[in-house]
Amino acid sequence: MTGILTLHAGFARAIDAALDALEAGGTLPAGLNRGAVAIEPPRDPAHGDLATNAAMVLARPAGTNPRALAEALAAKLRQLPAVAAAEIAGPGFINLRLAPVAWLDELRAIAALGADYGRSTMGAGSRVNVEYVSANPTGPMHMGHCRGAVVGDALASLLEFAGHRVIREYYVNDAGAQVDVLARSVHWRYREALGTAGGEMPEGLYPGDYLQPLGVALAHEFAARYADAPEGEWLALFRTRAVAAMLEMIRADLALLGITHERFASEAELQAAGKPAEAEAWLRAHDLVYDGVLEAPKGKQLEDWEPVALPLFRSTRFGDDQDRPIRKSDGSWTYFGADLAYHFEKARSADALVDIWGADHAGTVKRIKAAVAALTGADGKPTPFEVKLVQMVQLLRDGEPVKMSKRAGNFVTLAEVVGEVGKDVVRFTMLTRKPEAQMDFDFAHVVAASRDNPVFYVQYAHARICSTLRKAAAEGLAPGDAALDRLGAEELALVARAAQFPRQIEAAATAREPHRIAFFLHELAGGFHTYWNLGNDRPDKRFIVAQDREITGARLFLAAQIGQVVRNGLALLGVAAVEEM
Repeated sequence: MTGILTLHAGFARAIDAALDALEAGGTLPAGLNRGAVAIEPPRDPAHGDLATNAAMVLARPAGTNPRALAEALAAKLRQLPAVAAAEIAGPGFINLRLAPVAWLDELRAIAALGADYGRSTMGAGSRVNVEYVSANPTGPMHMGHCRGAVVGDALASLLEFAGHRVIREYYVNDAGAQVDVLARSVHWRYREALGTAGGEMPEGLYPGDYLQPLGVALAHEFAARYADAPEGEWLALFRTRAVAAMLEMIRADLALLGITHERFASEAELQAAGKPAEAEAWLRAHDLVYDGVLEAPKGKQLEDWEPVALPLFRSTRFGDDQDRPIRKSDGSWTYFGADLAYHFEKARSADALVDIWGADHAGTVKRIKAAVAALTGADGKPTPFEVKLVQMVQLLRDGEPVKMSKRAGNFVTLAEVVGEVGKDVVRFTMLTRKPEAQMDFDFAHVVAASRDNPVFYVQYAHARICSTLRKAAAEGLAPGDAALDRLGAEELALVARAAQFPRQIEAAATAREPHRIAFFLHELAGGFHTYWNLGNDRPDKRFIVAQDREITGARLFLAAQIGQVVRNGLALLGVAAVEEM
């Protein structure tokens, strides 16, 4: 990072300096904790450009009146060239109205920082493990996986931009019963390739034709060796080959979205290494696992139910509804037991954990949170852990549900959708709503050249800027900051929108909500298009005013910096900033 301060960072430092001066003058006692002091836009824009709660949060520990402290602080802030007015509101808030020089300095800061504008050191290099996608390795990626993939990848990029070190992880569920079903499905395709399968594929196997190439490859490799062999002779081998082939397919599908993971953690390898047993031993040593009997399932009369002693994790100590079994009656690990061990392992190499899950996993959130709190909180400081739930996406074509894919068998593949509308459309659209909200993805709407289509609206703003700069260059005109003081209220309002970007980065990273950046870009694009449209009715408000090179240079400089902010935001979302449309 350079030493250039953006608007909010600069005012945060200015307020800090003013508080230092008040301490030096005896108005404030030394050593007050300023951690709660904030600088942000007021809720009502009519109140000013920035507001600070400094007097509110420091008055009580300082033993003084909030309004009196606010008056003293406001007097210091009024001395800043960038402050046009500092007004006291309510019991002690200070609203600041900024002078034009503040916005012009911010324009120059955008130009100087370029691709680093908005980058933050907030994360201080802390390590965050973001686990996302983690679909069962039983077939190609489908649109049920897409939204979580995009949210997770954009969040990882956002956290890196905010100063964290990020581990992008995919948890491979390759130890469950579904992987045995996959192996049997591949074996049937293998026999099909040999011509010995006969009839229709048995019910319960994976029906999509995506397994046919693997069946053919295995037929070439093994001939008829395993065609009629007992399952015990081929199941493990076919399982290994099938999982490897499916992961290769998954990586290729994710690459279509520009997504790569640094780490693929295998559940089967975790169990083979004895990690669940290690986690159980640790929990028993801390009196967090005991052998007990679960209550009979409520609301159902199960004739074959018998009480069985199982190792139970004391999940209720950490906010869960009931204690949870980590092993089954046959001694094998429950899904929870395996997941518990997996989170124990990844917490060893991270300062914080974030999991992106489908909304259908909402019922398991409490128990995993309880497990992480237990396994990492022996010192009283458990590893921060969050789960972000992502709702499914309904695919539509002109308002009608999309038919399923032949290749996949019972779903629409990610590759099909990206192939039709493109990576950028898919990625941006997935971030146009909060992940916990339902989403419709209508093929006709997401490619429409309309202001109602957020993807088009934002990309068109950038394309318009690039087109304007190309046209200006052809006429021998270039951006310049020599006459920025000629920019008026409409132009400065656009700068004020762009100046929110660094603050939005930190807020979105703190909340783990990358969709905030998409929302911000849509608002910024709206501001740009609104200003552009002024020139349709008023030629003097156009970016290129042939008879006035000074104002043209200033407005081109403005346009170039708005384009830079749009590029920076789109880069975080993994979306291209197109130069023409």
